[in-house]
Amino acid sequence: MKINKLPVTNSLRDRIDHLIKAISTGMYEREEVIAVSLLAALCGQNTFLYGPPGTAKSLISRRLSCAFHNKVYFEYLMNRFSTPEEVFGPVSIKALKEDHYIRKTDSYLPKADFAFLDEIWKSSPAILNTLLTLINERVFKNGETIEQVPLKALLAASNETPDINQGLEALYDRFIVRLMVQPISELEHFELLLSSKPSLAEANVSEGLRIKSEEWDAWLQQIHSVALSSETLTIIHLIREKISELDKSSTVYVSDRRWQRAAILMKAAAFFNGRAETNHSDALLLEHCIWTHESNYKTVQEIVRDAVKQSGIDSGISLADIDRKKDALDAEINDELFHSSDIYKTEKIGGREFLKFSPNFYRWNDYNHGKQIYISVDKIKSKDKFIPVDQNGNELNHVDCQFHGQGTCKIHFNAGNRDVFDFKPDILFHKGDRKEKVNDRLIKSLSIAVSEIKNELQSALKVVIDKFSALDVQLTSLFVPTEKSGLAIAGISEQIENLKLRIKDCERLEELCQ
Repeated sequence: MKINKLPVTNSLRDRIDHLIKAISTGMYEREEVIAVSLLAALCGQNTFLYGPPGTAKSLISRRLSCAFHNKVYFEYLMNRFSTPEEVFGPVSIKALKEDHYIRKTDSYLPKADFAFLDEIWKSSPAILNTLLTLINERVFKNGETIEQVPLKALLAASNETPDINQGLEALYDRFIVRLMVQPISELEHFELLLSSKPSLAEANVSEGLRIKSEEWDAWLQQIHSVALSSETLTIIHLIREKISELDKSSTVYVSDRRWQRAAILMKAAAFFNGRAETNHSDALLLEHCIWTHESNYKTVQEIVRDAVKQSGIDSGISLADIDRKKDALDAEINDELFHSSDIYKTEKIGGREFLKFSPNFYRWNDYNHGKQIYISVDKIKSKDKFIPVDQNGNELNHVDCQFHGQGTCKIHFNAGNRDVFDFKPDILFHKGDRKEKVNDRLIKSLSIAVSEIKNELQSALKVVIDKFSALDVQLTSLFVPTEKSGLAIAGISEQIENLKLRIKDCERLEELCQ
């Protein structure tokens, strides 16, 4: 077999990159699945591959095992007739004669570094119950002896997820990474598949790339030194909030254990990408961790991606608080400095405000030419007919009035030839006109308050832009496709634009205070 030479690089990131490419060769549209499965194995997490038959799930597992040096690999296809002997090893006849119940575990799961269990949910309860302890605590009770299991990672596969209330929830919860493996969708890739030889189970990986046990152990410890960034925590909180709002029928339940193990997966992604802190691209891996059944896969995917896009960069301020302060200040400025509605020329009768109109009724015997009628200001916004009053507040029963929504009032004389007049009240100040004689100290106080908010926003904008310039390159990940990590870039760009819009709005308020 031809062996690839180790790339000339001291970078762990480059090494993992070359390793992913080596075991992905010829695996069309499986690159992300392989990359995330390898990441799970590198941090000691188990992976569940979900998909129909014939989508290379077992081949993926065999390829992944090639990433490890001197590994012991175990693979088994489960069925309802499977026995514990076939998975954990046969009972030792020699030991049994000596009254000891001990299994011969060599070449079986308890001695494997890497294992693949196909059609896992079809197995018997006896196997699944033992498996639960084995993969959770990495121990196997062999007779009276507790054996430490060297298992680095377990991959399981099925074309179904376990039904609710079958008692498999605890085991299913141990598979922190859950990956969809679907048939090839791109025409170009499908045609390449048809024209190529069947992919080999043994990947062409150089010895220098393969991971040694001592390296794996060291990395496990170093991963825990990676910090969860404030942005990652924000994304997690947004996801939890959205999940809590889902209908109960969606059956999305994320245990505390799953959140903790998912956090380790994100830290591992940061570590193998050469970072000391997680970022948005690492948080995108959560879409592989918190779905439970195919029915909620798309929902969870959207929730995670929306949270990544909404989170932006921690700017050091609460935009919600800033918006509340700015909106309150906007309302105060408009209330104190500007008229909130049209102010009409009025006269008071009996303590109430009236609009005065001098009509010219030629045929009104009871009313002399030149006398006035008075219309209540309260009627301006009404479209109902009403009766005006005279200067003494007495109703003029021979006249009816009606506003028509455009500020004009139709006045009808209900006798003789029924004279009709259009009356448009005189406006002293229009809505939005600046008030006169406003206290200078009040104006200055409002102006200072606006400037303070503007300065906060400008400081936040500088923080976001500075962090973004450093973060842009770091958002690329070995374990997340570029089009997905682009969501974070789009979200941060949107955050920057929103901050600029808020600053622009503050400048508008400053002009109002001039």
